[in-house]
Amino acid sequence: MSNPAKIAVKQADQEGMDLYKKREKIYQRHPSGFFQNLRIITIWITLGVYFLGPWLTWDGRQAVLFDLPERKFYIFWFTFWPQDFLYLSWLLIIAAFALFFFTVLAGRVWCGYTCPQTVWTTFFMW
Repeated sequence: MSNPAKIAVKQADQEGMDLYKKREKIYQRHPSGFFQNLRIITIWITLGVYFLGPWLTWDGRQAVLFDLPERKFYIFWFTFWPQDFLYLSWLLIIAAFALFFFTVLAGRVWCGYTCPQTVWTTFFMW
């Protein structure tokens, strides 16, 4: 057995190559128009509900109050006791299915205007 012939390897020219190119920044375009203004208004309303909601009073108490020592759950004008947990769970299940239904029906409206991820992302990009 003989040794195979060596294959010639072409060396690259190192002078013209820049292996560590400086990173180019990406700039976002600033959108404008009717729907962008509508989106910003919706974002401010959503943030207002988020931050001011806990101070909303209803019949002399918070509008949504889970009073654990008294074992009562207040949701606006409804009062739920621990034995009414089935009703509260049905209310939350119906709310979840309503969210799913409206997401299927008008998903872009939800994702573009009122989804918490979109609201906070837009808020932090300002």
